[in-house]
Amino acid sequence: MNLAVRDIRHNFGRFAFTTVGIGLLLMLVMGMGGIYRGLIFEATLLVERIGADLWVVQGDTRGPFAEISRIPANLEDRVRAVPGVALARRFVSHTIQREQHGRPLRMVVEGLAWPDDKGDWVPLAAGRHLRQAHYEMIADHSLGLALGERVKFGKDVYRVVGLTRGMTGTAGDGLTFFTVSDAMAIQFDAPNEAIRLERASRLARTENQDFGRAQPLLLERAAGSSGGISELPLPQVSAVLVTLNPSADANQIIATLATWPDVTVYTAQQQKELLLSGTVDKARRQLGLFSQLLIVVSTIIIALIIYTLTLDKIRDIALLKLIGARNRVIVGLILQQALLMGMFGFGLARWLGQYVFPYFPRRVVIETHDLIQLAFTVVIISVLASLLGIWKALRVEPNSVLA
Repeated sequence: MNLAVRDIRHNFGRFAFTTVGIGLLLMLVMGMGGIYRGLIFEATLLVERIGADLWVVQGDTRGPFAEISRIPANLEDRVRAVPGVALARRFVSHTIQREQHGRPLRMVVEGLAWPDDKGDWVPLAAGRHLRQAHYEMIADHSLGLALGERVKFGKDVYRVVGLTRGMTGTAGDGLTFFTVSDAMAIQFDAPNEAIRLERASRLARTENQDFGRAQPLLLERAAGSSGGISELPLPQVSAVLVTLNPSADANQIIATLATWPDVTVYTAQQQKELLLSGTVDKARRQLGLFSQLLIVVSTIIIALIIYTLTLDKIRDIALLKLIGARNRVIVGLILQQALLMGMFGFGLARWLGQYVFPYFPRRVVIETHDLIQLAFTVVIISVLASLLGIWKALRVEPNSVLA
């Protein structure tokens, strides 16, 4: 006869409600750990999927995801000329927020080097990859855009030709993929009035110069498009992605690129480390500390529950002692109930999490080894929580049942 099971049957309603409460609490612990893993996954997702061996960024910066990086687009031609480089691709990344169907639409714009990079590495849930140099986009499912939908950015209209799922940035915003030229057109788009004022300002500055008054043709050039003025720089990209030949010496190529004073070179692993130690570091540490705090709170709550249940059985425990039950029987009763509550609560948390976590606004990644670790943690919590009840039970005098 198992006293713990008999007592649970006798007070099944109370045990069930208590287990549900513990299960919900453990689901929060599980969810917080999953958000922590999801944050790391989202931060490194694009770097892993894009498959570049090296990232060439603006000198003395930490890359396009940590801070603003601006390098000339023709840098890819310089990089491509380095021995051992198989492919060099321009890359643009920036975040925008627009309005679509009366709701805010916040997204991360990723510019791919058409036609070398058509986004074939992007996993699609529907549609196709980019097939033309302009006015096509691939969007993440979380943005709520439909396949074939047309979205206006700046002065141009883009059609959604592909949908992906689970492609989000470090802030949880959905990723969108354009060609580099389209991504730069979106990034550097300005209202018509702003363009007119800029041209008028250039004209006024040129008129105030001696060479402007001496050469009227310069005035006409200054009042025209900025693309027709050779002295003005062209729009710049965020980075150049480098793919190496299989037989190339990566260290030697990195050493060669490091001699260029206008750029900084990172490997894919270094880029991920920069993301984890910079962009998402504080959020990652905060989530980790909050998870540990939840575990401590769970231990205290379960301990109080076990202690309360022990108080309700004080007379029964005293009676067991009076008829000669040994202390190990009393300890087994409380410890087994605590373990059963913990394990049933863990199972309930895992079952509920499968249906609840997909509705979270941020990705929740539950890994197998995290579940195993949490299961062991629940066992330890249950044992520690039962100590308070065991201490109270062992102090009960058998004669108290006769009072």
